[in-house]
Amino acid sequence: MSIPNIITLGRIILVPVIVWAIVSSQMEIAFAIFVVAGVSDAVDGFLAKRFNMTSELGALLDPLADKALLVSIYVALGIWGAVPRWLVILVVSRDIMIVSAVIVSWLFDKPVEMKPLMVSKLNTVAQVGFAALVLASLGFGFQPYPYDLILIGLVTIFTLVSVSLYLVEWVRHMSTIEAR
Repeated sequence: MSIPNIITLGRIILVPVIVWAIVSSQMEIAFAIFVVAGVSDAVDGFLAKRFNMTSELGALLDPLADKALLVSIYVALGIWGAVPRWLVILVVSRDIMIVSAVIVSWLFDKPVEMKPLMVSKLNTVAQVGFAALVLASLGFGFQPYPYDLILIGLVTIFTLVSVSLYLVEWVRHMSTIEAR
């Protein structure tokens, strides 16, 4: 168990804490935890690359931690009414579709190589930016307009484009399966 993996596990442990903070209307705490999680993500990535501490476990845990954090925050903020529910459904549905495609690939003994697309990285940046803006505006009492609308637009576009590209690649990959 390497230091980057321990940091990533710590980020996973923060997920229920940040959800608790949101549902308890402790938005300053939720924002602070979100910042800690973001810094820990950068630190574990830096340590893994800089000191050659990358691992197969880390390659699985890091995106899992990121998705667990973002999906949980979006769902909690959607229930709280701070994020449009249609956006929550879009963000969560994208991740469910991608995970489902990976599982189906495994079931057909045709595992798909997971390599993040540039649009997917941009999507993550937009999702993180929007979540941070919403948490900060709720915690510190300022109006996020018009930045919230800009980020909602970016999250929407990047989410739709990334899921479309992933699904096209997945269908292309799976089309090589022969009928039995």
